[in-house]
Amino acid sequence: MTGGRIVIVGAGPAGTRAALTLARYGLKPVILDEGPRQGGQIYRRPPPQGEFRRKASALYGFEAAKAQRLHRDFDASRTAFEHRPETLVWEIEPGRLHGYRYADRHRFTLDWESLILATGATDRIVPVPGWTKTGVFSLGGAQVALKYQGCAIGRRTVFLGSGPLLYLVAYQYAKAGGEVAAVLDTAPWAAKRHATPALARAPSLFAKGLWYLAWLKARRVRIIHDVRPIEIMGQDRISSIGFDTPQGSDSIGCDALALGWGLRSEIQLAELAGCRLAFDPLNRQWLPERDPDGRAVGPKHIYLAGDGAGIAGADAAEAAGELAALALLADRGTAVDRNRQALLRRRLAGFRAARAALETAFPFPHTLAAALPNNAVLCRCENVTVGELRATVRIDATELNRAKAYCRVGMGRCQGRICGPAAAEVLAAALGKPVEAVGRFRAQPPVKPLPLEPLAEAEPVP
Repeated sequence: MTGGRIVIVGAGPAGTRAALTLARYGLKPVILDEGPRQGGQIYRRPPPQGEFRRKASALYGFEAAKAQRLHRDFDASRTAFEHRPETLVWEIEPGRLHGYRYADRHRFTLDWESLILATGATDRIVPVPGWTKTGVFSLGGAQVALKYQGCAIGRRTVFLGSGPLLYLVAYQYAKAGGEVAAVLDTAPWAAKRHATPALARAPSLFAKGLWYLAWLKARRVRIIHDVRPIEIMGQDRISSIGFDTPQGSDSIGCDALALGWGLRSEIQLAELAGCRLAFDPLNRQWLPERDPDGRAVGPKHIYLAGDGAGIAGADAAEAAGELAALALLADRGTAVDRNRQALLRRRLAGFRAARAALETAFPFPHTLAAALPNNAVLCRCENVTVGELRATVRIDATELNRAKAYCRVGMGRCQGRICGPAAAEVLAAALGKPVEAVGRFRAQPPVKPLPLEPLAEAEPVP
């Protein structure tokens, strides 16, 4: 294979670095991205017009230099690739994908010969009774509001969950002048202490985490570990959150709550493309399989990079994007720098080791999901409760898609992106099985909601 269109899905760190690498070798890929501007979620750029302006140091903190470098490299190479922003890829078939342009509300098909999927990740959520009240956001949503729209989600905000993003977003809110009522971490302090030696082998990552923690404590922000959330209280809008700790029960008044337990990979397009999936016990997620250079296991000429193939962070995403592009070039018969490939593989191994340490320090609280009360809303799209999902076990629901057919869990607008991880834990506990035994919600096109009017006709793109 020596030619043919190369398509990159996603313009975050992985997709951007892949595109720049291909351009350096004289190829001109097409980049399709849902965002209005390049950068992804981690390096999200503010709108090009409008009154909202903030310095890069305020937007990206310690990562400002990296974000600016990636933005600058992309902008300087715009003629070297075709960038199509505000474009959703909603189905992938062998050699062809289906897309939708938000700007003119039109769908299209696009042929491809090589495909790099850099689809990124979304928040991983554990439902809390009352989480459908006004004022409750995901951590990622709270961060987008601050970085892209220049506003806070409330006047007095509690941050609940676990993982590095919890402390980062709380720090960003406090630094921007918002009132952070508390940071409630479900991970026990003992888990962080146990992971310290491994985290110390990633000194930059470890130092940033200590900085966020120390900065918040210096501003007298309450930081509580080993939290078990009980209920989000209020009439229509959140007014407080109640929780348990080993020391007893407590509650904190607030008008906004940001919650999240790390990130989950966006694997839907990889699954539709035919990539083989496997359960990753470290992340407690199903992930597409790939070789060390990013080649997908299963279909030919598909490459995987970034958090969409396993959560590892922006630096790892850039390295994986470059490595996937080099693998693509090598498969097309282009001579590539083998020393550079070896260096990128070593870097990625280091990032994976750091990720394992983070998962040890901030474990996903699967026991909280399994212990949710029956009246808790699990699937907010279809208003399915935990009890309704558990009831499907009595009518022979032995895996997640069978349970979905009985009670509509995961059948709404998000197609299980939000409720999926918790639904799997609830069903597995009800069946007395390991979570991997109940499977996952199977991907179905369209992967995200589409307006009805353009579905009658598709425009082929040459």
